Amino acid sequence: MSLQLSNSTIGIYIRLLKPEDALALLQLRVNSREANQTFEPRYPKEFFTLPSQLDLIYRRQQEAWEDKAYLFGLFAQVDHQLLGTLSLTHLVRGVGQFADIGYSMDHHFQGKGYMTGGVQLLLEYAFRSLGLHRVQAGILPHNIASRRVLEKCGFQAEGIARKLVKINDQWEDHQMFSILKEEFSPQSSDSTADITHF
Repeated sequence: MSLQLSNSTIGIYIRLLKPEDALALLQLRVNSREANQTFEPRYPKEFFTLPSQLDLIYRRQQEAWEDKAYLFGLFAQVDHQLLGTLSLTHLVRGVGQFADIGYSMDHHFQGKGYMTGGVQLLLEYAFRSLGLHRVQAGILPHNIASRRVLEKCGFQAEGIARKLVKINDQWEDHQMFSILKEEFSPQSSDSTADITHF
């Protein structure tokens, strides 16, 4: 299964990560390891190796086939550089029809609107192609950049989930956000969001 969604106004596209992306994914992780550590779980040393990243991509491919989780790369259109990752995880079907969204960005490319554009593309896929009703996110309350991304994409704050995730070996509260299908506004008219399956 392969698909690509693009926004030519911002100059980005997202697509499911493939095994041949493992080296670029590893470089992304290593480059941003220190900058992103404040907001991420403490990964073991082996996580920052090529076999570990390759294994992650294979596992996510299998989960995508099973409609359980999807791992996307966020790429620059101009040179196809991997700028970050986005994921839909913990998909619930039946009477739920929701999933969690997560994202991570190379700190060198933050503040340029790339992740906001990427999240908008992923939401379009979640609501239009996967038929989800709700997408939710949990972020550390002091993660202002991440909060800005969610708010620009139309997410609404819901409350605090106490001690939700272990970050840097400490259980941390997370601010919960969500967006419903009927609240989602597609890309503005000056951009293109093309969903291509191949």
